[in-house]
Amino acid sequence: MHMQADKQLSDEQSREIAETIREELARRRISRQALAEQAKVSLSTLEKVLGGRRPFTLATTVRLEQALGVSLRKSAIVMAPPAANDVAPDSLGSYAHRAVTWLEHVYITLRPSFGDKDAIFAYRTEIVWEPKFSALVFREGERTDAAYEHTGEVAVPHQSGFVYLVIIKHGQHRVITVSRPTVAGEMYGIISTLRAGPGSQLTPIAAPIAYVPLRNIPKPSLGRVAPDDANYVLYQKHLRRTVEEPFALFLPA
Repeated sequence: MHMQADKQLSDEQSREIAETIREELARRRISRQALAEQAKVSLSTLEKVLGGRRPFTLATTVRLEQALGVSLRKSAIVMAPPAANDVAPDSLGSYAHRAVTWLEHVYITLRPSFGDKDAIFAYRTEIVWEPKFSALVFREGERTDAAYEHTGEVAVPHQSGFVYLVIIKHGQHRVITVSRPTVAGEMYGIISTLRAGPGSQLTPIAAPIAYVPLRNIPKPSLGRVAPDDANYVLYQKHLRRTVEEPFALFLPA
């Protein structure tokens, strides 16, 4: 077992893995130091394998896969193909269930309140695998405007490196585009939807949005969170990170 774990991968496999890791680090805005700590490997080892000065071992690769929540070994190990009902349709990215389990969590969803410019709107969102659809779905709950709670599908295309939470209901679309999770599991991006106004008036609106794993917030506040709430500063920090890093851009008119 020890010999298998320490097995060195080929130069070609090591190059593929290093390239994938560099892409994930750039997409998630995380440092090599943070990844090394999460994967429990030394920064020196990580630097050497990413720089091509040392081949990857199976043990190091597995630790990095667990930390990032993605498969790094494309040609390194031939895996049995997943069952047909364990793969999402092409319209959602053709992902296998085992390749996206890292997204299955309960999140606190944060976005600006559409009705109060100083408040933050917070509610729960659960992302789970739905065998009936052979795909990840998301379910919103504990919204103070329960009539607007939604259930939709999750697209995870490999090409763009982003996650899309999509609702299409009676021809109406709501699309949320977020980054892949950071090391802490948080996702940041933008929501494009309609804001309800007086009477039957609806207005297209876009706003920053953040998904923070429930485990990261000891005592979450839900609903319309005002500046005097204990979690307001933390929530505001997450929303500002969306724009300041930037995970999403808002272009001037």
